[in-house]
Amino acid sequence: MTPLFRKFLGIHWLLFANMVILLIWGVYAIYNASSFRTGTDAYLAGKWRDQVQWGSMGLIIYFGASLLDYKWVRWGSWLLYLAGIIGLILVKTKGDVMKGARSVIDLGPINFQPSQLAIVACIVSLAVVLGDLHRISPAFRKHWLRILVSGILAGIPMLMVLKEPDLGSAAVYGPVVVAMFLVGSIPFRYLISLFLVVACVVPVAYFFVLKPYQKARVQVFFDMMANKKVDKLGDAYMADKVQIAVGSAGFEGKGPLSEKVPEHRSIHRMFYTPTEAINDFIYSVIVEEFGFRGGIMQIFGIALLLLQCIFVAFYARDNLGRLIVVGITAMLFAHSMQNMGMNVLMMPITGLPLPFTSYGGTFLVMCMFLMGMVQSVWVHRNISPVKKGRTDTTVDEDDF
Repeated sequence: MTPLFRKFLGIHWLLFANMVILLIWGVYAIYNASSFRTGTDAYLAGKWRDQVQWGSMGLIIYFGASLLDYKWVRWGSWLLYLAGIIGLILVKTKGDVMKGARSVIDLGPINFQPSQLAIVACIVSLAVVLGDLHRISPAFRKHWLRILVSGILAGIPMLMVLKEPDLGSAAVYGPVVVAMFLVGSIPFRYLISLFLVVACVVPVAYFFVLKPYQKARVQVFFDMMANKKVDKLGDAYMADKVQIAVGSAGFEGKGPLSEKVPEHRSIHRMFYTPTEAINDFIYSVIVEEFGFRGGIMQIFGIALLLLQCIFVAFYARDNLGRLIVVGITAMLFAHSMQNMGMNVLMMPITGLPLPFTSYGGTFLVMCMFLMGMVQSVWVHRNISPVKKGRTDTTVDEDDF
């Protein structure tokens, strides 16, 4: 049996099956949200087929990342980080405006969003800083230095994404950094001090950094939570339609393709913009079509995936692998919580796709690459890397 085939057999197949089920469910949800489109929107009717093609491409990348030892991030993370920063610079000058933000670069057959590459690069870079650099340089045993370097690495792309402006993507950095700090052997007293600093910065950012339309979304959320009057034809248009779609679904929903309502006149068919129905608001489409049980199934599928990722983190061979998995888990959690939260009006509408379910070629491929990284940590958990100057195959634990 070759080592490569042995690695293939060692894949966490339950985690793989969970991901594939979410992918298939996502294709079906996109089909329900777009297959009926005609006229000028007819091109959207086949988007579920495009999602299948992107998923097939993602599987190749997934297995490649799974079978390659994740130790490559020790040098590759800096190349990824540089590519992410360059992409964010290019999108500022040559990017196309999408949903009010200059966040997409048109590459012909595909649209690439550099912010997606930037968050991936940030995760692997922070994993190296927090989990591996102290072995190379004793200076990084100082907690304040690791916090400072990590803050700079995360802060630069986050501010650049916020400047696009893309509040949703920028907000993802918060949970990722916090989760990785908690696992990265940072003392709690440092985290409390950091929390106090962030608590002081957030109000300043809200009043002086956010654009007027972003502030309006936040204000609409609080007004609707307080049952105040809102402009349902203006800033609160989508929030109102989402509320009606979810609230009218009941336990069983309106059926696949809205078959249970007269002339298939569901809310998402009549009032959602065609592109957002398959992307940012896909969860409310799922709830409207399949009811409360459909929404719970989606939550259960994502929760099971995240729990299995946490299980993998416990069995990582070193802190580098553990931090990679924790960062990825935090990113997927932030995306899922924000997307499903805004679709049931428990969070402001910011516009983030739902992992493995929303339509989005490069985002889907990026998520599958990250899941391949999680699999790599699992596959190589019992394979000790060769260390310079060592004749044994043991792996040291963090000694600080």
